[in-house]
Amino acid sequence: MDVITGKTRPDTGEVLFNQGSTRLSGGSIDLTRQDEAEVANLGIGRKFQKPSVIESLTVWENLELALKGRRSPFESIFKALSKEGFKKIEKTLSRIRLQDRRDFAGASLSHGQKQWLEIGMLLLQDPELLLIDEPAAGMTDEETFRTADLLRELSEERSVVVVEHDMAFIKALDCKVMVLHEGSVLAEGSLDHVQQNQKVIDVYLGR
Repeated sequence: MDVITGKTRPDTGEVLFNQGSTRLSGGSIDLTRQDEAEVANLGIGRKFQKPSVIESLTVWENLELALKGRRSPFESIFKALSKEGFKKIEKTLSRIRLQDRRDFAGASLSHGQKQWLEIGMLLLQDPELLLIDEPAAGMTDEETFRTADLLRELSEERSVVVVEHDMAFIKALDCKVMVLHEGSVLAEGSLDHVQQNQKVIDVYLGR
């Protein structure tokens, strides 16, 4: 994820994004030649393991600040929100299951709710690719499965890549799984398939 987002520069190789897409006139783009801001502007959003919402602001205010096109903090706070922007935030609130927390301060949210809020903030940037780092860490069982439901829903309209070690959460995602070990792909396929792979058992599941 560090390489994809431009935080870490690889010594060799390419990271191609939007290969074959008609949205970008230039076709695929090598992300290793872009800086972090350029990568974000291409439509790649990243959520780190620890949520980073502004706890002194309400849920609604956090989402309003994140709304695409409202780059200046001054404009985001004092400029009137358009009807389109209002509808986008309302829709996002519904998707992240925080309608009843819209006027609550970020600090009052549970860990899982903060994770959902940050996912909502990313969605308002309209990314084509979402990178989600260990979202289930620190969540209750209920929050874990609600998060899996949310990510499955989002994967129907955009690409979603999740790094996770919680096997119950991975099973709930019901998606293709890739196991990495020491920088290489060890196995990929369904969860049942990789769990039966002897190399995976020896390296991870057998420990």
